[in-house]
Amino acid sequence: MQDSLTYCLSAATEVAPMADLTDWCQRWQALAAGGHAPAALAMRGGFAADRVGWAFAAGYQGALRALLARHAGYAAGAGELFAMCATEAAGNRPRDIHTTLSVSQDSLTVSGEKSWTTLGPAASAFLVVGRVGSDRDDAASPSLKVALVPTSAPGIHFQDKPPIEFVPEIPHTGSRFDAVALGSDALLPGDGYSDYVKPFRTVEDTYIALAVQAWLLREARARQWPLAFQQQLAAQLVTLATLADSDWSSAATHLALAGALERSQELYQQATGYFDQAPAGDPVAQRWHRDRPLFRVASTPRELRAERAWQRLRDAPRS
Repeated sequence: MQDSLTYCLSAATEVAPMADLTDWCQRWQALAAGGHAPAALAMRGGFAADRVGWAFAAGYQGALRALLARHAGYAAGAGELFAMCATEAAGNRPRDIHTTLSVSQDSLTVSGEKSWTTLGPAASAFLVVGRVGSDRDDAASPSLKVALVPTSAPGIHFQDKPPIEFVPEIPHTGSRFDAVALGSDALLPGDGYSDYVKPFRTVEDTYIALAVQAWLLREARARQWPLAFQQQLAAQLVTLATLADSDWSSAATHLALAGALERSQELYQQATGYFDQAPAGDPVAQRWHRDRPLFRVASTPRELRAERAWQRLRDAPRS
């Protein structure tokens, strides 16, 4: 992590504009070929981005690589791009998930629909959350697993969705899996909810903040914003990288992350003031104002996560 922090503080700040998603994917894959750990990859991917949207994509990919490495022992290749496929029409709680993962001997069949797939067909593989075993389709507490499904597998269909108002560069699609046939080795170890869906909320928040603030540090250096602000961003990168390597289920981690994200909001507000001083028509400043709502997405679940963490600490036996 220290090497990546030094890189963000000293590397050249000029980056070539990224034309589209294909351009970003190619640059991300070249960066991933460097063998960096997920947190360092998120930082460097954020630094290399020319806008918040591509920094978001770098953080999202870093988060999924970290999740796969820790819970599945999966070492992602440089060319791999992932998307989490958990959310369905009613949400992503266990009772909301009706996609099925049917296992028989050496085969696995995936059937169902997901309403929200970040990057859509640009990803090389999906982490598809589904019910396994003999659970009825309407079971409130089903057994869940995750299948790693190549997007090239026959039987996958996509439904385009209109771009959202912020970071519109990042596509989102609906995905339908019509009896997608795979080998049983596509089933990842661990519980689909407690090992993947639930921790991913924490991991995604951490890694996206890490990548976005690496991007913001590059902008601050390029625009010669106050050194004190740059130092605060550097300190945030250290904090977030430490949390990225922490126990994601720990109440202490959740509370430290809540504090780090609150500090992030303060830094974003400061950045807004600096961007407001940019010349009229500055495209980066215009995109910053457009994309600011990204940082408030899922703020209520984050607040609830912190409340539950405090309660866990209050209820824990005292040594």
